[in-house]
Amino acid sequence: MNVDTIKTDIPTSSAVTDVIVWNIEQSGTDTFSATYEVDQQIKEGDQTNNVTATYTVKVHGDADGDMVIVQNPTLSSAIAKSDYESKTPEADNSVDADTINNATAFLETFFKLYPTAAEKELAYYVSGNVHEPIGRNHVFSELVNPIFTKNGN
Repeated sequence: MNVDTIKTDIPTSSAVTDVIVWNIEQSGTDTFSATYEVDQQIKEGDQTNNVTATYTVKVHGDADGDMVIVQNPTLSSAIAKSDYESKTPEADNSVDADTINNATAFLETFFKLYPTAAEKELAYYVSGNVHEPIGRNHVFSELVNPIFTKNGN
């Protein structure tokens, strides 16, 4: 809350309840632009309001690691969820039923035996880091709607 927004005749206080840094990008040799969201609880007398605002600020950093704000925080448009929806993949009948059954059986067996799918297990079965290590202690339940398509041979 900026000082110029505080009314001197009404007791006002604010407390930051959350800060989310959305983006930091370099906008010059030693200048960076940061976009962040601040959640505040503002009290004016007996009234309490929760306010969320998004700001952009420019900061200059020198070789010693010291920083100075070169552009005060300015209101920025709020970050919102995109309305993009990915297309659901569909089977294209390029893989025969026997291959699908064999692949499904293999995947079910693999994830039952290696539910954490560490890098060591994956390196044996998968080339080129096609599948990232899971690295968590999961229990395999089932494959849900696997889609098989043929790529090359």
